[in-house]
Amino acid sequence: MAELRSEAKRVRHHKKKLAFIFSAMRHFAQELIAMGHTVHYTDYSDVDNAGSFTGELRRALDSARISEVHYIEPSEYAVDQEWLRCEQAFPVSFVRYADKRFLVSREDFQDWSRGKKQLRMEFFYREMRRRPQVLMDQEQPIGGKWNYDVQNRKPPKQGLQVPTSYEIEPDAITQQVLQLVTEEFSDHFGSLKPFTYAVSAEQARAALEQFVRERLSQFGDYQDAMLQDEAWMYHSHIALYLNCGLLLPMECIRAAERAYQQGAAPLNAVEGFIRQILGWREFVRGLYWQRMPGYAEANYFDAQRALPDFFWTGATEMNCLHQCITETERNAYAHHIQRLMVLGNFCLLSGIQPKAVNEWFWVVYADAYEWVELPNVSGMALFADGGVLASKPYAASGAYINKMSNYCKGCRYSPAQKNGADACPFNYLYWDFLQREAPKLQKNPRMGMPYRTLSKMSPERLRAVAEDSRQFLSQLDQVIEPSHQATLL
Repeated sequence: MAELRSEAKRVRHHKKKLAFIFSAMRHFAQELIAMGHTVHYTDYSDVDNAGSFTGELRRALDSARISEVHYIEPSEYAVDQEWLRCEQAFPVSFVRYADKRFLVSREDFQDWSRGKKQLRMEFFYREMRRRPQVLMDQEQPIGGKWNYDVQNRKPPKQGLQVPTSYEIEPDAITQQVLQLVTEEFSDHFGSLKPFTYAVSAEQARAALEQFVRERLSQFGDYQDAMLQDEAWMYHSHIALYLNCGLLLPMECIRAAERAYQQGAAPLNAVEGFIRQILGWREFVRGLYWQRMPGYAEANYFDAQRALPDFFWTGATEMNCLHQCITETERNAYAHHIQRLMVLGNFCLLSGIQPKAVNEWFWVVYADAYEWVELPNVSGMALFADGGVLASKPYAASGAYINKMSNYCKGCRYSPAQKNGADACPFNYLYWDFLQREAPKLQKNPRMGMPYRTLSKMSPERLRAVAEDSRQFLSQLDQVIEPSHQATLL
């Protein structure tokens, strides 16, 4: 095992993300040793650290008589290509294994998608439910419906008492890692402390059990809700554990299913949680491998604006953005509606470069790896793939954010005002986006209603939309300070 400089600095990862991964690796190495395995571990500060998969493999082959190299297929395209080059470069046999952090192999997804004109998660998800019989009554879904998403969109009500998320104090191993990150990555984005993430499989299972016991029952109703100073809400916060392998998908799915069977959580909550893992997570991973490497270049709207500097500082008067960015800086986490309908929505409407947005998401979130963030950002948030993943852009005005959060109450902009200096920028940016991209969107059958509304607007209103948008967007066109850039190395 090796803490690789090439991976740690491929992008300038959030400090908490680096600490989490390094600590999880070191804890796993200790578990293997305790089980009687021999582990050769290269830590980040080792003077002999070769810095890359290829270099560390060469060092291992030079130091011992090795005839076979066994490895699990990498989760990211660039690393996968590096290992394929290793197979050609080194005179030993290579044995490759499927990644058990997923339930569907790359080949199975290709088989499922073959011949389909459109790939839609809903139909993939139904097939995934049938295979292992998850929330099924033989061939029919329990409850009579496959999807209860329509019941999972309640705005936050007054007096919600959200249980605290899982926390654990750093042990000696994690303390050493925190010191390493402090010394080696001081210029990276994000707060390092407090650090309370699980770093072992045992701790991750405890986090899962706490979610099922304390928050799953309310997760369905409020999974789209946002509250100021409530970063975690009723979400599980286990994606970082799933994506690095501390938890496996089926153990999470069965834990939620048992809660429903025992009457501890309603069907809309359990189905919604399971759909995120069994449906969405597997679907975006399959799509990633089917579309790479070209998927990383997708830019359907030819968006060219640079990422605003406030994405690194949180210094914006738009309170919804300020809240989501500062919570991200503090926690290396934001839940899916914050990512999609606040941060992603803003970047879509403002015409921010997809590569810049993808890089930011990859940098700042502890659960982010290219296989998961690229389809979610380019495909869902930005519609940069032109409809490969989503059937329409997830664009919205300030009314949506005002309905699903209390952010607007603390904002200097008004969601009730459509135009002018005090209007919520989402209001005019939304209509400006629709005007700007009409040639590509107005024939989309799911965009009929907003374009009918747009066609009825007076010339004066359209001019106001264009002028307000021009003035606001001109303020974004500033050079980002080098200290805040997350430049690919």
